[in-house]
Amino acid sequence: MKRLSTLTLLIVLTVLLLAACGAKKDNSNGGTQEPAVSPTAEAAPGQAAWDAIKESGKLRIGTEGTYAPFTFHDESGKLTGFDVEIAEEITKRLGLKAEFIETSWDSIIAGLDAERFDTIFNQVGITDERKEKYDFSDDYIVSKAVLIVAEDNMDIKTFADLKGKKAGQSLTSNLADIARENGAEIVTTDGFNQAIDLLASGRIDATVNDGISFLDLKKQKPDLPLKIVAEAPDAAKNAALFRKGNEALIEAVNGALAEMKSDGTYLKISEKYFGADVSK
Repeated sequence: MKRLSTLTLLIVLTVLLLAACGAKKDNSNGGTQEPAVSPTAEAAPGQAAWDAIKESGKLRIGTEGTYAPFTFHDESGKLTGFDVEIAEEITKRLGLKAEFIETSWDSIIAGLDAERFDTIFNQVGITDERKEKYDFSDDYIVSKAVLIVAEDNMDIKTFADLKGKKAGQSLTSNLADIARENGAEIVTTDGFNQAIDLLASGRIDATVNDGISFLDLKKQKPDLPLKIVAEAPDAAKNAALFRKGNEALIEAVNGALAEMKSDGTYLKISEKYFGADVSK
């Protein structure tokens, strides 16, 4: 009787043990137990920052507001321009509201560093030096640097002729680098408009600036006594600027920009301001 009871107990224990093992196996193969999170799983680069922007419902954008035709105020005082409209359309496609924060060029990148805004849309040239510290979106406009002087100036015909001459430039612009490399004495300006004013009044000898900006200026003021005497051989690509660590946001911006180019929206904005496709 004792042997029978012992045998029965062993059988019951064995059955219970097998049942437990089976349940554990079922859970490990997609049962009702919650799957364990992989210890190596990580969020996409910059995802937390992108999530915070989406939660806020707005994209903070640094821009000058004084650099026609890219970012300026129209006769009614409204902020507009090529870069502004490109940024607005991208932001709309991301399901966000564009909040523009106007800042002078010489402090605009510092404003990005200080996190006053999430990105800059302001004809920022893509340079190797900037890429060391910042990230760029895909480029959305291509332009060339030009050398602008007074119409009656016969001394400056090439960039090399800038040696010893006064050139009005924004200090942190890559255009200032061109003037500096050619021996110019840099006179600090707040941007394109001030450089043009100084040149027109004879207080500087030249300015190295954006060719598209100057062509637009001459369209608005055909009697302005200024001229282009030289053009840089290489076109500069311009894009939105971001702090490092915002890969998810940049990917979203690039996706919206690609859609705009594909569906004709980009070309419509480009032709509005320049009469041509300025992405090439």
